[in-house]
Amino acid sequence: MRKASKLSEVARLAGVSPITASRAIRGTGYVSSEARERIMAAAAQLNYTPDMLARRMRGDKSKLIGVFLNNYGPVVLHELVRHIGEQARKLDYDLLLFNADRFDSPERMVTCGTLAKLCDGLLLVMPTAGDGFLDLAARQQLSCALVCFDAGQLALPTLVLENRAGARAAVEHLLGLGHRRIGFIAGSSRTGQSLERERGYADALAAAGIAFDPALVREGGFNQPGGFAAAGQLLDLAQPPSAIFAANDEMAFGAIDTIASRGLKVPGDVSVVGFDDIPTASYVFPRLTTMRPPYEALAARAVREVVDLIEGGVPAAARIPFATELVVRDSTAPARA
Repeated sequence: MRKASKLSEVARLAGVSPITASRAIRGTGYVSSEARERIMAAAAQLNYTPDMLARRMRGDKSKLIGVFLNNYGPVVLHELVRHIGEQARKLDYDLLLFNADRFDSPERMVTCGTLAKLCDGLLLVMPTAGDGFLDLAARQQLSCALVCFDAGQLALPTLVLENRAGARAAVEHLLGLGHRRIGFIAGSSRTGQSLERERGYADALAAAGIAFDPALVREGGFNQPGGFAAAGQLLDLAQPPSAIFAANDEMAFGAIDTIASRGLKVPGDVSVVGFDDIPTASYVFPRLTTMRPPYEALAARAVREVVDLIEGGVPAAARIPFATELVVRDSTAPARA
């Protein structure tokens, strides 16, 4: 395999000086558009790859935004990352995606620190309150923003969904259809989002004069199998619910599967509402009623926040909320008399 060409070879092929070639590839200083095209074509022809770490050590920009996740499983994360990537490209940045699984182990902390050095800025997407990397990012005043984090306040821009208000709207929709015994499938106790959605569920019940019943709350782990199991537990109650609100769409899909496996129908026997409006929500049968977050606007603001920090802004605590929208489809109907 041919070794990567040196910058001097790229310059020679493009007919420019090494300094001009360096400016074009680094994106600094003036280079005519014609020369830049020749240089980039020569770099591609010679398979030239600049040493990213060396560039960062010199203080150059890498034009990379790191997106750190601790669980890339949920489909909603795929949607968020897709929109973040689109917005980053509009500002001439690329993404470095790292799925740590968990940020609280020493090994992961070392890896995160190394990768962070390659990036101009970071987006931590759906971190949990126990992630040690959050404190590191705040202490070192990294060019960093938090996305979908509802478990505390740090001296960093924090973009949040209005989970509590959204969940309340979802349950109020069911109450408006005459449902009074409504089950809730929570996500995971490790995330602030699930807790906020449970609080919204409780708020709606309290406003309607309905006592909170712990027996109607089950945890589904934010995944479809978990939703399937949790819905089964709810349907096994002596007084099963006539409606189920799941803290995300994937658990709602699992609930629909469970209801069908019992010979019941959605929404004729049990209404179901989800949260996230992932693409498949409008294709499952029946099509899912759910809460829709403004993914594109959230991604655009997240990228803008981190780029502002990259360009010299000072990290500061700022809670930036985004409202969700109720999307009514076919999985909800009036309660049976």
